[in-house]
Amino acid sequence: MVSQNLAAELIETAEAMADAARSAILPYFRAADLQAENKLASGFDPVTEADRAAERAMRAILAKRRPMDAILGEEYGHQEGSSGLIWVLDPIDGTRGFLSGTPTWGVLIAVSDDTGPILGIVDQPYIGERVIGGLGKAEWRGPHGGGDLRTRTTQSLDQAILFTTFPEVGTEQERLSFHRVAEQVKLVRYGMDCYAYALLAMGQVDLVIEAGLNAYDIQGPIGVIEAAGGIVTNWQGEPVHEGGQVIAAANAKIHAEALAVLQKQG
Repeated sequence: MVSQNLAAELIETAEAMADAARSAILPYFRAADLQAENKLASGFDPVTEADRAAERAMRAILAKRRPMDAILGEEYGHQEGSSGLIWVLDPIDGTRGFLSGTPTWGVLIAVSDDTGPILGIVDQPYIGERVIGGLGKAEWRGPHGGGDLRTRTTQSLDQAILFTTFPEVGTEQERLSFHRVAEQVKLVRYGMDCYAYALLAMGQVDLVIEAGLNAYDIQGPIGVIEAAGGIVTNWQGEPVHEGGQVIAAANAKIHAEALAVLQKQG
């Protein structure tokens, strides 16, 4: 159980980290001379100096404010801690979108204990929109206002809006499973990266289904979606804090319906 004082400190620290990441990233976004390196020998998994600068900025805040906490970041790996808390950071989730100039990427921040994420942030620096959930907080803020996070109450799959980042989803079997769900929903959209999870927490969409994720891709979204009343599991209905196959749903009914379709064989 987190005390009120600790909760306030963690929220304040997370917000400061998101602010610092914004400042580090924005000078690079849509810059004519932006360069990207490919992390993969086969395929394309880009990283830019903006990714690295943002993670360094967030780690610098933790070094001052919470040096006893562990850190797991996409760009600089794992750092041990002694407090029982770990900060899970993705400085730019959606680097492909970042390189393409679309405002669908975001900064992901989570604080987790041995049970999983207890606080999450999804921040979109260019449009100035932030969702934060956990430790008694569930809200979104942006240039046109803000409000409480609250997921949708859609009760049937044929009325649902579904997102995923890549049409291919993952392996051939994972793609087939995803498309069985996609064939039954009202609307399918692609390519939103972490912003799709923010939209789910804000009550705009019903489902996000993906595969091949890492812990730093999903722990921030878990924090905000659960605070908003949604559910995030793997495709077997189990905890998904470490990544893999992910289904995020607005409510238990739509989660159960989509999960049953995902699990069908053949």
